[in-house]
Amino acid sequence: MRIEIPEEEKLVFEMQIPIRWGDMDAMGHVNNAVYFYLEIIRVEWLNSLGGAPDPKGQGPVIVNAFCNFYRQLEYPGTILAKHYVANPGRSSFDAFVTLERTDDPGAIHAAGGATTVWVDFPQQKSVPLPQWLRAALA
Repeated sequence: MRIEIPEEEKLVFEMQIPIRWGDMDAMGHVNNAVYFYLEIIRVEWLNSLGGAPDPKGQGPVIVNAFCNFYRQLEYPGTILAKHYVANPGRSSFDAFVTLERTDDPGAIHAAGGATTVWVDFPQQKSVPLPQWLRAALA
């Protein structure tokens, strides 16, 4: 099954991530589990907004995730990760990421995403998105 990124997404953040030797598997390419560099960029985006997750307060929880693999990533290299958002709701939004190599601009090596729900961790229940986050999603 392939899940596609919607056309009505909003680019909100970009970052570069070095491919580490330890990210490789026995086949000589980045292991499929490591492609969840997607999580790194989502957390860095929230940090850039001043919204680091707070285990004693509120923060994001991933309720599903997917990744489509198009081309192998190999060491050495640097990934350009682009983070998009779409479909903000009362307590959730969809996040999408594309991964390309900086030395091969525009060639998507992987694309994935997740539904993110904002929760009150001590109460273990969803709560409305904070206004600062809602503004970033608009």
